[in-house]
Amino acid sequence: MLHILSGKQFADKNLIDKIFKLANDFELADKKGEIPQMLSKKIIACIFFEPSTRTRLSFESASLRLGAGVISAENASVNSSSTKGETIEDTIKTINCYADAIVMRHSENGIVEKASKVSNVPIINAGDGSNQHPTQALLDLYTIKKEKKSLENLTITFVGDLIYGRTIHSLLELLNNYSNNKFYFVSPKELSLPAENKKELLDKKIQFEETQNLEEALKNSDVIYMTRVQKERFKNLADYEKVKDSFLLTTEHLKYLKKDTIIMHPLPRVNEIDPQIDNDPRAAYFRQVKNGLYVRMAILVLALGI
Repeated sequence: MLHILSGKQFADKNLIDKIFKLANDFELADKKGEIPQMLSKKIIACIFFEPSTRTRLSFESASLRLGAGVISAENASVNSSSTKGETIEDTIKTINCYADAIVMRHSENGIVEKASKVSNVPIINAGDGSNQHPTQALLDLYTIKKEKKSLENLTITFVGDLIYGRTIHSLLELLNNYSNNKFYFVSPKELSLPAENKKELLDKKIQFEETQNLEEALKNSDVIYMTRVQKERFKNLADYEKVKDSFLLTTEHLKYLKKDTIIMHPLPRVNEIDPQIDNDPRAAYFRQVKNGLYVRMAILVLALGI
């Protein structure tokens, strides 16, 4: 595991189990105040050409808790030499001189994989455009496993921006390795799941249904995965305004949910989940955030071959 670029890399369930076991070990060690300093004397570079709160800070926190140092550029599109015309290849070759691993986010699809081709240290994709977000997918999968005790025989409803939602694209690739799951996809037609994702589901004979009936999907779901309509992906603001409030989860919707349904969201949210829902025990999105810390600690250790 030199570079972590895509959800497709995790077709091996044993590898996923290894990551989850390590994440759980780190969580238990953290509660005891006994996290092993496994990355002592290592330096992790967090280079973010797009804004981030959870991904960047969780990777930096994970690095520090494991004993590593951190160097970062939180707004690299304007505060790095890329503003002077430096190529991504030269940027990465330079950072290779300073760091033992690179966590990178970029607005352009495929740019992180391009960067990995010239890097001698592990590169971890922290989100590239609307393409992939593999570490978010791993922490999402870990959350489902912790909350539901299984990754099989589940009905999972994805709501919102399915065309640009890189977290969904990566998570589906992981979930497709597990049997007897069914998916509902609830979105405006303009934001429906990309054809390549639907083709993969069809090829694997995985049950799914596209619908605009949110209430009906909620009744049948074990997991609700809400997403934000991503304003930054729209070239025309009028197109964004047309669809931004299409599907919002309100307290009124809670009556449709089963007692053990969980509500997830990769965050940030705008208005797609009423904040009053935060107090419902089925709201798992901030537990999801905490899980991300331990999963990313495991990912750093494995990527560095410790």
